[in-house]
Amino acid sequence: MGFRGAMLKSTALALAVCLGLAVGAEAAERSTPSGMPVPRYVTLKFDKVNARAGPGDDHRLLWVYRIRGLPLQVVAETSEWRRVCDPEGALSWVHKRTTDGRRSAMNTGSSPVALLRKPRADARPAAYLAPHAMADLDRCEKGWCRIKAEGGGGWAREGALWGSADRPQCH
Repeated sequence: MGFRGAMLKSTALALAVCLGLAVGAEAAERSTPSGMPVPRYVTLKFDKVNARAGPGDDHRLLWVYRIRGLPLQVVAETSEWRRVCDPEGALSWVHKRTTDGRRSAMNTGSSPVALLRKPRADARPAAYLAPHAMADLDRCEKGWCRIKAEGGGGWAREGALWGSADRPQCH
């Protein structure tokens, strides 16, 4: 069973990382209905969000996301709909009202990710982010992202967690 199955049925309270999307000159020049850059990261606002095959309620329902705060990467948009890539690499369309501009990230690996006390490779761990756990992104600077969650936080390398890399996540 994949992420949308087993992982979406339960919510893990743990730490995760998310990187603020750096907007390059090319992305900044593209015009979008929202005026926001594409790609960019958002989170799900609700614990039940329909994922559709196209931008409209008349398009086929593909699945239902069931984790509030799940990080998604917007890869295209219309005035009302966002085409998103999820942590499993699946693409779908969700209504814009179901997303939030706040940032989060997810440990999609099979091992815990150390969140360090300082943004340095030789720093001591402050906490660990469990596999499939999510957390909020506070800020990113110089290749490091500050992660916050209930019970703690720390720094992780940019790209160490899903949602913290500038590059498009779905191809």
